[in-house]
Amino acid sequence: MSKKLCGTNYPLSICFIVVNEFCERFSYYGMRAVLTLYFLTYLDWDHDLSTAVYHAFTSLCYFTPVLGAIIADSWLGKFKTIIYLSIVYVLGHVIKSVGAIPTVGSNTVHIGLSMTGLILIAFGTGGIKPCVAAFGGDQFQERHANERMKFFSIFYMAINGGSLLSTIITPILREDVQCFGGDCYALAFGVPAALMTLALAVFVAGSGLYRRNPPEGNILVEVCNCIGFAVKNRWRRSKYESSRRHWLDWAEDKYPKHLITEIKMVLRVLVLYIPLPMFWALFDQQGSRWTLQATRMDMAFGEAFSIKPDQMQTLNALLILVFVPVFDLLIYPLVSLCRIKITPLRKMATGMVFAALAFAAAALVEIQVVRTVVEEPAAGNCLLQVYNLAPGDVRLQFPQGGDPFPDSLPYLQDPQEYLTLPLGAPSINMSLEVHYKGAASRCNVTFAQHKAYSLILHPTNAGIGCKMVKDHIMKNDKGAPLLRFLNTLSEAANISVGRETFHTSAGYSVSQNKTIMRGVYNQVRCTMASKTCPDLDLGLLDFGASYTVILLEESDKIMAHKMEDVHANNMHIAWQIPQYVLITVGEVMFSITGLEFSYSQAPSNMKSVLQAGWLLTVAFGNVIVLIVAEGAGLAQWKEFALFSALLLAVCIVFSFMAHLYKYVDPLQLDKFRSDDQNRSSSDDEYDDALNKKKQDIELNTRF
Repeated sequence: MSKKLCGTNYPLSICFIVVNEFCERFSYYGMRAVLTLYFLTYLDWDHDLSTAVYHAFTSLCYFTPVLGAIIADSWLGKFKTIIYLSIVYVLGHVIKSVGAIPTVGSNTVHIGLSMTGLILIAFGTGGIKPCVAAFGGDQFQERHANERMKFFSIFYMAINGGSLLSTIITPILREDVQCFGGDCYALAFGVPAALMTLALAVFVAGSGLYRRNPPEGNILVEVCNCIGFAVKNRWRRSKYESSRRHWLDWAEDKYPKHLITEIKMVLRVLVLYIPLPMFWALFDQQGSRWTLQATRMDMAFGEAFSIKPDQMQTLNALLILVFVPVFDLLIYPLVSLCRIKITPLRKMATGMVFAALAFAAAALVEIQVVRTVVEEPAAGNCLLQVYNLAPGDVRLQFPQGGDPFPDSLPYLQDPQEYLTLPLGAPSINMSLEVHYKGAASRCNVTFAQHKAYSLILHPTNAGIGCKMVKDHIMKNDKGAPLLRFLNTLSEAANISVGRETFHTSAGYSVSQNKTIMRGVYNQVRCTMASKTCPDLDLGLLDFGASYTVILLEESDKIMAHKMEDVHANNMHIAWQIPQYVLITVGEVMFSITGLEFSYSQAPSNMKSVLQAGWLLTVAFGNVIVLIVAEGAGLAQWKEFALFSALLLAVCIVFSFMAHLYKYVDPLQLDKFRSDDQNRSSSDDEYDDALNKKKQDIELNTRF
């Protein structure tokens, strides 16, 4: 008899399983929390490729449970499968961490190590995923079904507890701990590797307490063979025999009746799973599209505190820890008091509705977010802004009557926004006419399509000179401000802002664009060779903005004049809270319910297989993201709205299917299976009784 927790019917072994799951989920979600930004900022991939690889990895993590289920059910058993694949898991984390060390090799080496590590992690986490939950359920005897149901809630809370801590800690390790001259991704991936090692050690430590069900053969192959035989036998013999009640009954000539009944149960549930991937297509975008949305928002909570874009995912795990007991102890009982019948499939359908509402909210937020984004110009166009550094008004005249700047440009006026300049060709040379104080000067420049430029007009001995520089209009992938300096002084200057140093040559030179931390910079150090350069006051450098600071000498005093090329993020990240609340409510009603439903509706020898089928819905959900997000080519808010509409449509289909579904009692099936295996073929009365029992069960197991 297995040891129990004091005064309860809970086996002591579940403590080791829950702690193992907590550490494993910490390692997985901690690594995944920073993965999108790792692709963007460390491997220098664009948004679309980063999103594609992120969801391809997530999809692989949920395809591999099929492999883990086959190994567990037909060969090693759940316990050994968890042990061996956890070793693969740890190895993947280690390789991933090494790939994040800049000194290891070139970018190609980093990509190779990163992809190798991710593949091993996918096989490790996916392989053990269907086994751990089912192995935890195996610790309970059937007479303790209520305790088992509560265990799944505790198990899910352990998942989100690990997720909560990891999504707080790993972004801090990534950005606030500097190593190798930049963000410390090696440490951000190394800590999850250590937690996965701890998860393996804890699971091994409880090996003497586990209740282990031995593998019952390659059940998946047997199921496939049975289905194949039924189809072939029906095709071959249906012309000579009357139709049977169910197409699988044609396999009775070769396979036992209990197996056919079990397959009917599994197939009924798997058919019910067909609409479910759409929910996961929305849910898993928290780590990709929603994180990218957060990078373009104001992440400051007062002057003293701000969060990182990848930390916003913490809200989901935190809300899960709050909502699970609230729903179990308050909401579900209150709904029952209203005489509304609560079934698992009704909960799941309601969860879909909440997820759709979450993406509708995300679309509304995105509409506001993009107001501060400067879009890349279309083919045949470029963007232009003008800095007038001449003390007086100037007027630009473009050739062929084009005049995007109809008014005079005052001295040191902030351009406010870029103007679109039609080129009519991939690139073009222009001769601009600059009017200043009654005189005209010529400015020869070259424009190329898809680019953004700043035209700097400055005084010279001959009138007005011009200098054109390319601008970086894309907002920083981490939401940080971008800064550069324009030096109008007669000698070079070095300016230190935070961790970065900017070098500017004399004579209207422009420094390199650099990313800095958001903050107020009132005393910025400036050094020059022969002149005294006082500390500069740059004020607030805010999230998502791009600044050009012009160094001027006025009345023998060096001044800093700040221009805002790309506006700062003005949509606060707190506006993401409603969409996280809605998606989490949907997750509580959909995911937790589906996890327990998959276990309770599975025959005893197919629980891991049906768990793997449940996890496959997550894999296909991520494939849907790849198809829609990468193939549709929609604006982000339209894409969010499309996902919301698709899930609502799928919810209607699922609700109709759920209405037709008849729940089964696994205890009844197990008893039938035992009777069927032990029956005597010569006992006709017993055979008739057994057939009647089988018919009663089939009333609840037919498609």
